[in-house]
Amino acid sequence: MPQYAAIIYASDVDPTRPEAADMMKDYDEFGAGARAVIRGGAALYPTATATTVRVTGGKGGDIVTSDGPYAETKEALTGFYLIECADLDEAVKVAAQIPGAWDGAIEVRPVVDFGQ
Repeated sequence: MPQYAAIIYASDVDPTRPEAADMMKDYDEFGAGARAVIRGGAALYPTATATTVRVTGGKGGDIVTSDGPYAETKEALTGFYLIECADLDEAVKVAAQIPGAWDGAIEVRPVVDFGQ
C-alpha cells in the first residue's frame, strides 16, 4: 500500500508546555483512532528553536547557518505523520481528522518508495 506524509501546518506552539495539554489530548485521540494506518511521525518544537543551514557555492562550499525557520509564515511546520492508505482519497480522509487541520492545514504528499 502507498504511504503518504501528512505534514501539519498550524499555530506555532510548544507541544510539551502545560498549556498545550488540551490540544495534545486531541492528538492522542487521533492517534488512537488512526493507529491502523499510522507508520510514524513526530511533533516539532516551535520555530524559535530552528536553525536553517545553507551551503554557499554548492557541494563542499561554506556552511552558513541562521537562527529560526527557513520562512516566516502565519502557520508553522509543527509535525507530521507517515500514514499508509489504499489511495489518496483515504489519505485525505485520515488527514482531515488530524487536529491541525481544524485551525491550520495538512499537506498530504505521496512518499517515494525506493524499493525497500
